[in-house]
Amino acid sequence: MKLQFEKIEPEAGSSFRVIHGTEAETCRVYWHYHPEYEIVYIPFGNGQRRVGTNLSCYEGGELVFIGPNLPHLNFSYGKEGEYEEVVVQMRDDFMGESFLEKPELVTVRKLFERAHTGLTFGTNTKQLVGPWLAKLPDQLPFERLLTLLQILQHLADASDAEPLHADGVQFDLNPKEQERINRVCQYVEQHYAEPVNIHAVADLASLTVPAFCRYFKRMTHLTFTDFVNEYRVNQARRMLHSARTVADVSFAVGFNNLSHFNKTFRAVTGQTPGTYRKSLVG
Repeated sequence: MKLQFEKIEPEAGSSFRVIHGTEAETCRVYWHYHPEYEIVYIPFGNGQRRVGTNLSCYEGGELVFIGPNLPHLNFSYGKEGEYEEVVVQMRDDFMGESFLEKPELVTVRKLFERAHTGLTFGTNTKQLVGPWLAKLPDQLPFERLLTLLQILQHLADASDAEPLHADGVQFDLNPKEQERINRVCQYVEQHYAEPVNIHAVADLASLTVPAFCRYFKRMTHLTFTDFVNEYRVNQARRMLHSARTVADVSFAVGFNNLSHFNKTFRAVTGQTPGTYRKSLVG
């Protein structure tokens, strides 16, 4: 199974990302890595975990904290039938560069350091922290942030954490490939509001256009066009928190056709822009 890079964007109005999945194998990426830390909570069921060098099974649900660039397999991979998970993805500086340097967060800083080996937690911590994680998807941004801080503190204090990945074992993530894909992502971040020049992007990757399209699909499991459109929709979700009209937001994020924007927004989020905006105040 080929190792793939996953590009993660925080959701609108938040400095971190929360995903509530209720179907198995819904993710595009399987054996993958990303620079964000990740908490995965599975409230019930048995399955297989693969985190770094560790290949093992879990029973009665799972709770793990995975460090940055530690390869892991989606926990829904190969699952059939009823399945549920809550995933939290965040950078170590999601609350500012000096966030973990605060004296109140000494134990949390050590938790983040230990997460580089991937941590799985026992029944006691799952029962304590699980209900808080289950609340995150439906909470308002400020309340969600406070809950996450509580979760991190309890994970830091947990006595039933076990490392999964062999400490010191490094995966060859190919720094040149990471640098190449990051150049492409940075280009999209800087130019998403403009018509994206595929030739310029291919040049950044030192590839021809056809070779770049194959490379990007192999690395991300997305076409480059789908990646750009998803990024634009994520930016639009942020702007829809303001009083700007849907048409104004559409053009501001690089769509020159309102109908195309509405169709793409719905394909990515499952809602029209208008419905999404109403849900913010509902």
